[in-house]
Amino acid sequence: MNSSTYSIDEWKVPAKQALDLLKQLIATKSYSGKEQETALLLEKNIQSHGFEVERIQNNVLARGKHWVDGAPVLLLNSHHDTVRATSNWDTDPFEPVELDGKLLGLGSNDAGASLVCLLHIFYWLNERNQSYNLLFLASAEEEISGTNGIPITLEAMGALDLAVVGEPTSMEMAVTERGLIVLDVTTLGESGHAARGEGVNALYKAVDAIEWFRSYEFEQISEQLGKVSMNVTQIEAGTQHNVVPDRCHFVVDVRPNDCYTNVEIVDIIREHIDGLVEHRSLHLNSSGIADYHPIVLKAKELDVPRVSSKTMSDQAHMPFPSIKIGPGNTHRSHTPNEFIYIHEILSGLTGYAQLLNGLEIPHWNPG
Repeated sequence: MNSSTYSIDEWKVPAKQALDLLKQLIATKSYSGKEQETALLLEKNIQSHGFEVERIQNNVLARGKHWVDGAPVLLLNSHHDTVRATSNWDTDPFEPVELDGKLLGLGSNDAGASLVCLLHIFYWLNERNQSYNLLFLASAEEEISGTNGIPITLEAMGALDLAVVGEPTSMEMAVTERGLIVLDVTTLGESGHAARGEGVNALYKAVDAIEWFRSYEFEQISEQLGKVSMNVTQIEAGTQHNVVPDRCHFVVDVRPNDCYTNVEIVDIIREHIDGLVEHRSLHLNSSGIADYHPIVLKAKELDVPRVSSKTMSDQAHMPFPSIKIGPGNTHRSHTPNEFIYIHEILSGLTGYAQLLNGLEIPHWNPG
């Protein structure tokens, strides 16, 4: 993204402030579901800039100062929880370390850099007249798709017309994103003595079902996201070597495209599987935004690449238009020695500023 529209000098102070806040976040443990301390840290930072904060459990919500009734509402969102640190880091994952132009630390890339950039863009946009109202939300439990994250904030935020979700996309705009369905499938048989070949082997029925999951292709293929993908990832059956198992349980990871609802996909699977098919949830839907939406058109003007995302984010909980964009690289996420290049903080700020300043946002009509 070209940052020449704005003087680099204009962003040196905000970039330094964003970097300092990111270091504080890294140094504060915030595993999913246990984000109390980073929530407090963010709450104090926002209050220090003169904004009122609403805490919804570990979610931190701030409203723009210049609220106009009836104006479209833009949500700036990223998450402040992290995955758990693995044991093979070369440094302390909770100690922010600057090295060779990088800032190392757990959550630096996913999604701390996006979070601090969006927060400082929230401050910056509030000092400029916009045709839309602003909300900022630092959400919890994103890494586990938890119910105490975005889902419990929707009522408090009210009607929303567009969301910018901060995730490490190398400042490319993800205009579509895969959803997720996790299925528990159980095939049923009859137990019997293995030596005599008695009973009905539930494992053999599972083999047939697993072969269907391996080979079946859904008819509708998304132009952006491609095919619906299904992968069997866990299996268990049997009690001992000489007893024919009467139950077999396996888990299927399903990644929907934007051609089907999650309900439609589960219904199709149940038509083909001889067994019990239970879903763990149906709320993690795929997402997409129209090519003619003003934020997509502005991205085209700015030569921002538009891409499809194979990874899931808080967009899955958003029933309104949204895009995903942020500094950092998705391949660094959930890895030991996670890092963000320090210059990516600056490019994130200038990129968000170009995209959002003066943007005309239409009201979203869910009908």
